[in-house]
Amino acid sequence: MARVRIAFPDTCLYTTDIPVRITDINYGGHLGNDSVLSLVHEARVQCLQHFGFTESDTGGVGIIMTDAAIVYKHESFYGDVLRIEVAVNDFSRTGCDFVFRLTVKHTGKEIALAKTGIVFFDYSNRKVVAVPHAFLKIFE
Repeated sequence: MARVRIAFPDTCLYTTDIPVRITDINYGGHLGNDSVLSLVHEARVQCLQHFGFTESDTGGVGIIMTDAAIVYKHESFYGDVLRIEVAVNDFSRTGCDFVFRLTVKHTGKEIALAKTGIVFFDYSNRKVVAVPHAFLKIFE
């Protein structure tokens, strides 16, 4: 099976700092893999809010996550403050990818790279729709 590879784009659109909580720590004493997905979800929501959107209103329609991939680089521990950089790329007619780089704020050590694919969804009509112009204007 081929290894997952994620490249962080040249342009970062949003950055946030999120501390690792005790509930993010697994039985191995470090940041759990499931918590990485929760942290990037929080970063995506914060990024959308920064630009005036929500997950249910990104230019008149919502979004649905279609896939996720994470490449783990190093451990992170309780009390670390993670800097999460957010980029958007790989646009299609109906979606795009959010790409994330997680580093420990005070050391710069890269913890993980992650990608979540999204499509735009009209919840009232229950169907996938084209990327809204308002979203494209900011993120493309």
